[in-house]
Amino acid sequence: MKAVVCQHAELSVVDRPDQVPGRGQVRLSVLRCGICGSDLHARHGIDHWAELAAKTGYDRFARSHEPVVFGHEFCGAVAEYGPKCRRKLATGTHVVALPVRRSEHGVDLTGLSVHAPGAYAEEVLAEESLMMAVPNGLSPDVAALTEPLAVAWHAVRRGEVGRRTVAIVIGCGPIGLAVILMLKAKGVRTVVASDYSPRRRELASACGADVVIDPSGASPFTGLERHGHIIDAPSAFELAVGTREKLERLPVAWWHLWRLGEALGAAPKFPVIFECVGVPGVIESIIDGAPLFSRVVVVGVCVGEDRFTPAMAINKHIDLRFALGYSPLEFRDALHMLAEGKVEPRSLVTGTVGLEGVEGAFAALSHPDTHAKILIDPHSEATVSAPA
Repeated sequence: MKAVVCQHAELSVVDRPDQVPGRGQVRLSVLRCGICGSDLHARHGIDHWAELAAKTGYDRFARSHEPVVFGHEFCGAVAEYGPKCRRKLATGTHVVALPVRRSEHGVDLTGLSVHAPGAYAEEVLAEESLMMAVPNGLSPDVAALTEPLAVAWHAVRRGEVGRRTVAIVIGCGPIGLAVILMLKAKGVRTVVASDYSPRRRELASACGADVVIDPSGASPFTGLERHGHIIDAPSAFELAVGTREKLERLPVAWWHLWRLGEALGAAPKFPVIFECVGVPGVIESIIDGAPLFSRVVVVGVCVGEDRFTPAMAINKHIDLRFALGYSPLEFRDALHMLAEGKVEPRSLVTGTVGLEGVEGAFAALSHPDTHAKILIDPHSEATVSAPA
């Protein structure tokens, strides 16, 4: 089979042996595979990622000297079952699968380990137990977006966003756009999106953002007091003292009423802010600008060191959360939200290339005003060009 290999940060199309499914595995003919931002970063920074992974106990992450095949956002067709499979789906059935694989050494990350080559190729292996049929005739172009939308769905759930919550998305690259899509699918009424790129702001509007901000001229946090958010410490002090004074006038002991209010969910209103950039300094800028009591969900992956002032986050009572990946249920839910038309992601896809066009696609994706998500069709000869 043909595949795109990354080694020493160089991309090349090579011939590799056909994939042989092991116990409980299925060989898929790749129909589409998305190019993820993590692949762009891994091309030059995979050794740092491997060191971080090793600190968590996973020592089989790819290294730059190894010939790794990227690709963890894929849709394929069932081609061959390995031994001990249940074979519930007919050959040719279109499927998606969670990008992890078993081996005698444990579970490996598809597309991020040489032990589990990814879908920048004509074939990829998947675990039958993690494979799901594509429902409702969903096209491969859309089905391949299941994985990044599952990431976004997990982030939205991590933020515990309600319909009346103001959600603010900082950064409108592919993951930020996916978060916007999932926020609107959840029924969130007010989604604010912020990005320096005019093209990405245009895509954010197409994905359903209600307010789109150019941060070079305005803050995404301006005017939040109109939504009842507390934007400064004196207002928080007044809320505490004023609430206590009002409860004093009632015939019931104030502490019983306070406890009842907390049990019923009474609390200061706050926005949920999604950091979808992943570069140093963004978390600090959010903490500095956000209203008091804000919840911040970090979705963007900053691999290098970052810094912020904890005292500022403490003084503002910021709830800082981090989100990684998704559960099998969230992956399944994302697929069915796509199939049922609850999410319309076509504005995310801005190009398709063949295997020979992957290097050009990487170059094009480095320009935020050109592309958002580029898909790979292994059977295509298409290419894209980066702006001069």
